[in-house]
Amino acid sequence: MKKIYKDYLFEKHILVSDEETEEKHVFETLFAMAHFFGIKITKGRELVHCGMVKELSKRFGENVPEPFYRGFPQSVRNLSTEELLFDQLIHYFNTYGLGNFDEPGHSVFEKDFERAAFQEDTEVQEFVIQTEEEAEETVRVIVKDLLSGSRPLSERQYTLVLTFIRDHLENIPDIVSKNTCVRLLIDTKNLSLADSLNLSDVMKIVDELNYRYYHNDNPKKLNFKNQDRKFLTALLDRMFQGDRCDICTCYEKKQLWNGFLHHIHYQPKNEEAEIFVHAMRTKGNESVYSEFEKLMQENRYQQAAELLREKKGTSALLRNMDYIISRMDREAEQTFLSEFPEDCSTLILLQLLFRYEGVQRKDGRIFKFTQHNLMKVHYETPEESKKCQSRLTEEQVKEIGKMIRSKLSEKLGNRLGKVYIEPSMKNYTLPLAENTSQGGLGVLSKGSRIPIDEGKKLRAFTYWEKVNDIDLSVFALTEDGNRREFSWRTMSRHQSGAITYSGDETSGYLGGSEYFDINLPEFKAQYSEYRYLIFCDNVYSGKNFNKCFCKAGYMLRDWDDSGQVYEPKTVKSAYLVNCESTFAYLFGIDLFTNEFVWLNVAKNSKSRVAGDTNLSFLTDYFHLTDVMNMYDFFSMMAEKIVEDPMEADVVVTDHEVKCTEEAQIIREYDFEKIRMLMEDAK
Repeated sequence: MKKIYKDYLFEKHILVSDEETEEKHVFETLFAMAHFFGIKITKGRELVHCGMVKELSKRFGENVPEPFYRGFPQSVRNLSTEELLFDQLIHYFNTYGLGNFDEPGHSVFEKDFERAAFQEDTEVQEFVIQTEEEAEETVRVIVKDLLSGSRPLSERQYTLVLTFIRDHLENIPDIVSKNTCVRLLIDTKNLSLADSLNLSDVMKIVDELNYRYYHNDNPKKLNFKNQDRKFLTALLDRMFQGDRCDICTCYEKKQLWNGFLHHIHYQPKNEEAEIFVHAMRTKGNESVYSEFEKLMQENRYQQAAELLREKKGTSALLRNMDYIISRMDREAEQTFLSEFPEDCSTLILLQLLFRYEGVQRKDGRIFKFTQHNLMKVHYETPEESKKCQSRLTEEQVKEIGKMIRSKLSEKLGNRLGKVYIEPSMKNYTLPLAENTSQGGLGVLSKGSRIPIDEGKKLRAFTYWEKVNDIDLSVFALTEDGNRREFSWRTMSRHQSGAITYSGDETSGYLGGSEYFDINLPEFKAQYSEYRYLIFCDNVYSGKNFNKCFCKAGYMLRDWDDSGQVYEPKTVKSAYLVNCESTFAYLFGIDLFTNEFVWLNVAKNSKSRVAGDTNLSFLTDYFHLTDVMNMYDFFSMMAEKIVEDPMEADVVVTDHEVKCTEEAQIIREYDFEKIRMLMEDAK
């Protein structure tokens, strides 16, 4: 079985047995898996083979490079501020000064050290083993679920889908997401996929092709090869042969259309094509939004809303809801809300719920959007804030939020029969926007929380190859956005029992690593004004993460150090950072609740230093479970919530529980199953 399938299944705690001979040392192999990695096989023990120990070693971290301070963390705390600073300067002079990047650097002041044998208590991780045939069927179901979802896929999800289609599917099933359809159309050159798209979607295809194949994110500057021009010409011809020429929507990007048609030297081949080309090349704008704005300017708000819903759909109407309601008087507003669209999808309702019940900022809005699976963030400027006329009052926001929650409850109600829900599922968020996420062991949806037990410290790590310098940084944030930086620039002065840094490795091409230890009680005592910790990874060398090898994650370790710096058995998550960017937000800590919080955001950035970015938008993720979590979501869908999993039709849990064979089991990492439930509830 291909590596990509095994990698994805490993995230679902599934190992694949592809050995043809029976393992003679089953007990010894199971013992080794438990002893070295804390893994318990709950199903398929008879399929285990000794090669899995080697596989797990690679997945959890094999031969992880030593950090700059090899005796981390204790040896670091034993050095003075002056020794730490001189260590840093000598290393920088050797690498960036003399150009000596041949070998990883290490401290010249660090004393000899001796490590105690590893003796920490660790949690068991539950896995199952499947045959290759079972695993292929599991992947098939996952791919089907991914294609049935309307949300954009992350890079690893899309790669899985594309690979499986090429390997196993002659006929591509229906694709709900236009984003996924566009990417598959480009990569497979299967023009039949365009039959589910409209003419206006061609601009999405042009933009995606321009970015993926030509590394150009400016759709106004095209330089396609002849083969791609021919492909796009054939695509347009096919569009004009069907009934998918939505000229009104194309007017919204008229200038881009004009440039594109000129670039590919398009010659219309039928009357409909001629009408379209003429419309794009002459003056005038007959777009729906142009007519919508005209009605809004004439104070005909209800008609404007009806136009938007009829011509652009419910989603477009709801995206402009603030704008419309802010212009209405109280009576018109009540009428608008009372006629709230019944055809609104569950996904849209969930997004609106987070919009209206989430944290409401008073110091300027923050706009988050994604393009090419990278996040962009825009902070409203004071000038923009003054010009904004679509703000709602606090009472309006609360009223709309209450109404949306009611609509959501109606739509989801009584869909799943008897449901057992583990109380700990309140810690997990819904996978609504995971396309900027990266995958690996232990990765959960953004905003999900994991308690950090008393007596444990968090050890964040990153290790890499094929690039010299990657930096792991930590930022402490207050509720109002003030921050303190802990990084290679500051840690020579801040090393302590509260926060300890393993040193800045700048010559890690053959293998480098960096660590931070956070002792929560000591950190809170020393830096009591801070609420959040944010962990970031950035490539100081300027190379994108997808051009090198980099892993990041965290361990939960005892306060009293034992064993090696990197102990696979203590690893809670280790995932590949491979975004087409130099910057990634990894995860955070809520210091008030002693909880680890997932972020996992690939940012559209060329930043080489973490300190020059604004982090305040990330605090929104720390409050997602307050608005809606997996426990709330499945509670809404349950016909009856049962306390005994043996009575349940659906079991929602984050650990192994005893239930009937017929019961559907949904784990915290089963994003595809959960998203399918959101899609089905329409």
